[in-house]
Amino acid sequence: MEIKPGLSALVTGGASGIGKGLALALAEKGVFITIVDFSEEKGRQAAILVEKINSNFHSKLGFPSAIFVKCDVSNARDLAAAFEKHFLTYGGLDICINSAGISSSVPFRDDQTDGTRTWRYTVNVNFTAVIDSTRLAIKIMEASKRPGVIINLGSASGLYPMVADPIYSGSKGGVVMFSRSLRLYKRQGIRVNVLCPEFVETEMGNKIDPKIINLSGGFVPMEMVVKGAFELIMDESKAGHCLWITNRQGMEYWPSPSEEAKYLIRSSRFRRRSDFKAPLIKIPESFEKIVVHTLTHNFRNATSIVRTPLRLPVKPKHVLVKIIFAGVNASDVNFSSGRYFGGNNNDVVSRLPFDAGFEAVGIIAAVGDSVTDLKVGMPCAFMTFGGYAEFLMIPSKHALPVPRPDPEVVAMLTSGLTASIALEKAGQMESGKVVLVTAAAGGTGQFAVQLAKLAGNTVVATCGGGAKAKLLKDLGVNRVIDYHSEDVKTVLREEFPKGIDIIYESVGGDMLNLCLNALAVHGRLIVIGMISQYQGEKGWTPSKYPGLLEKLLAKSQTVSGFFLVQYGHLWQEHLDRLFNLYSSGKLKVAIDPKKFIGLHSAADAVEYLHSGKSVGKVVVSVDPSFLPQVAKL
Repeated sequence: MEIKPGLSALVTGGASGIGKGLALALAEKGVFITIVDFSEEKGRQAAILVEKINSNFHSKLGFPSAIFVKCDVSNARDLAAAFEKHFLTYGGLDICINSAGISSSVPFRDDQTDGTRTWRYTVNVNFTAVIDSTRLAIKIMEASKRPGVIINLGSASGLYPMVADPIYSGSKGGVVMFSRSLRLYKRQGIRVNVLCPEFVETEMGNKIDPKIINLSGGFVPMEMVVKGAFELIMDESKAGHCLWITNRQGMEYWPSPSEEAKYLIRSSRFRRRSDFKAPLIKIPESFEKIVVHTLTHNFRNATSIVRTPLRLPVKPKHVLVKIIFAGVNASDVNFSSGRYFGGNNNDVVSRLPFDAGFEAVGIIAAVGDSVTDLKVGMPCAFMTFGGYAEFLMIPSKHALPVPRPDPEVVAMLTSGLTASIALEKAGQMESGKVVLVTAAAGGTGQFAVQLAKLAGNTVVATCGGGAKAKLLKDLGVNRVIDYHSEDVKTVLREEFPKGIDIIYESVGGDMLNLCLNALAVHGRLIVIGMISQYQGEKGWTPSKYPGLLEKLLAKSQTVSGFFLVQYGHLWQEHLDRLFNLYSSGKLKVAIDPKKFIGLHSAADAVEYLHSGKSVGKVVVSVDPSFLPQVAKL
């Protein structure tokens, strides 16, 4: 949501502290404000300040640009009246900030009362009133039939225990979980998020022991809290998100993806639901496929198209897949040169000829005995050798159910899964970091930049050319470095002097060496490939990096290699995750616009990818007759 003049916001606890800070910051954008607070004197003063600021945007309105409503938020009737007054004054509600909060007047361990004016009242103000305010805000937003954002003020003490005040900590923990549980309201255009700053210099914050404040890195500046709140308001992807703000860590989304993965139950919706209607598939007596007949990194010279009999019946526990789209990868040339087989060169030569390609999407044309969870006509993807073919028989356990056999799904396979799993497992990605992605406009880079951004990080990306730079800016990259017009080393040194926390590297050679030098203390560099080294005169030639161990030791850094094959147990889970992000509009999938039709175009597609001209994922349409029948996802 763009914060602009004419929007309206209601702020509980808006007379002082964080609530007042956010109300004044919204006023600086020309937003009409209702201040809801128990303190009449401070509330009226805050409203006057807001009106004064708002006068820069509005004149001769015929109604006040700010109003004050005295209210004890624990009183449900008074709270409802405050929301009604806001609605009658401004005709709707765009932003609701629930900031009212207190600490218990008596320590829990010393409280001998029933809590009516102590702990029970604290819970009512800090938690019950937030539920009530959220409910009232949603009601107005639904009635107005326009999008809205609700920001509930949690606290860092709602994320981890605050032993000095367990009631405050518990009530804020309730706010955090309540807010995160409302993410599905996004379907109605209403986004609920929770802001969790550590100690802020307010009347309540000044009661904390100064020693604790100092140990935590000092008071969090109000400007940082405002920045976090504005991010939750403006970023349309944020719904049910919790933003944790500290001086020690900066701004991080909580929990991190790796922590979230520990409790989320991932079930494949694809197996249960699909609106795809498969065309009738005639199984031919023979089919065409691409085979490697000579070991060389020159894919065109290494391969040829052959026609081979289609042997039926399908083996038990296998399925026959009619391939619609096949993915093109930089490592196709490594495969054609025999790099991915163990043993010496003679052992690899003895395997010739072998099938080329290792990712595709298609439709199940037939199933073998003992296959119970897959049916004829179901779309599926796979990552096994033989993707450059019209048909392929694969073990049923390797078939990954998908909603539709579209090129976007092909992009999610090797490219998308590598980014998703590598950043989580090898990169241990969290929020609040600086993440660099090299060759970012390619098949896997486009996923890496978006996943890093969705996790709440600052994303830097390298690319070559204006079209690629534009794509990356459209994907939300914070800093795009076009090495055709800028020096990557200079930009990283001058703009990121503390170094890069996580680097997703696929280029190798000089770029890898540059990345090693740009890595921050405790930084992690993930090597997922080295495309610049695949096409030398003698194929893939290993590079030397003198002083590598000394560099890693000096800054406690980590370099991790990542090979997708070794993470097969995570493929379906992460494929489901990627498609869910895509179908909800949080993830974009760029397919290179250049068309490659039929198996005979595969060599052209591989060479095009290595030319450096591609933007997005390069795919081969194996069955061109299928193109008109497939709609975009």
